[in-house]
Amino acid sequence: MTKSELIAELAAANPHLRGHDVETIVATIFEEITYALARGERVELRGFGAFTVKHRDARTGRNPRTGASVAVSEKSVPFFKAGKELRLRVNAGAIPRAPRAERQTRPEP
Repeated sequence: MTKSELIAELAAANPHLRGHDVETIVATIFEEITYALARGERVELRGFGAFTVKHRDARTGRNPRTGASVAVSEKSVPFFKAGKELRLRVNAGAIPRAPRAERQTRPEP
């Protein structure tokens, strides 16, 4: 699913919101996650997963085409760890989506 598909689906599921407002909401959420990670903070979305920043030390790499050694500088990379609920839902396979009025906030155990 792309960002535009996500926006379209959220707009269709929430007809009381304008498409532009849904786009602003999605963009704001992504920006806040990005800014928190840039500050080195952890972002946890219960039931979905956690975003963290991992630091990779400098190392000597290898150019796969030529085999020559290449210096790779240290860097920080975003990392996502899926939450338990997300893992269970993915492993269970596709679950048909209920209409908004029938959805529960938490699945029954």
